[in-house]
Amino acid sequence: MKANQLIKELEELVEQLGYRIRKERGSFRGSSCVLEGDKIVVLNKNHPVEFNIGVLVKLLAEKDLNDVYIKPALRKKIEKMWKKRGLKTDNTLMD
Repeated sequence: MKANQLIKELEELVEQLGYRIRKERGSFRGSSCVLEGDKIVVLNKNHPVEFNIGVLVKLLAEKDLNDVYIKPALRKKIEKMWKKRGLKTDNTLMD
């Protein structure tokens, strides 16, 4: 899966979890927050796509995804990235 397709699918998954994604320029890394009750993920347009993929993968590692449908190919890719980064080692995504 190419990086542009991967980030698109990760963004869709994050939006399913109730987050709004903002893409901005600046001197920040990118992260998620709750602002006035709205769940927001801010991605930095100045960073490479691969970096922003990492921001989304890290956010997903913090969430319970067992009740969320994730395409099998995307699930496999997410789990591979979690393993590589040492995230979510206690369990993996369920079918």
